[in-house]
Amino acid sequence: MIFDLFNVMVFISKYLIPKGYNGLTIFPFIFLKRKALKQDSVLVNHERIHLKQQLELFVLAFYLCYFIEFLIRLIRYKNWNKAYKNISFEREAYSNEFNLEYLESRPIWAFLKYLRSHEI
Repeated sequence: MIFDLFNVMVFISKYLIPKGYNGLTIFPFIFLKRKALKQDSVLVNHERIHLKQQLELFVLAFYLCYFIEFLIRLIRYKNWNKAYKNISFEREAYSNEFNLEYLESRPIWAFLKYLRSHEI
């Protein structure tokens, strides 16, 4: 593997993380709002899932797809939080964040199955 998802660099930045969120992944880094969150294995796993998604879509395509899907969901739901929670990338990450071994067996482009599955 070109990039080791288990030894990713994690930075703390309370200013970079939007209000209401604890983490943000911008390949190849994970940014967390507070230092104590580095110990939150579920949150870090969620962000690592995003790193894998970004790698699969060659990073820039991930951000383009993420933004377009968010806009479509925002138009559909007319609710920022519901639109965010129903983005396929987020649905995959939230559905598997508690499974700390998920990335070891995750199929390529696994987020695709969340495009049409039931909404949150």
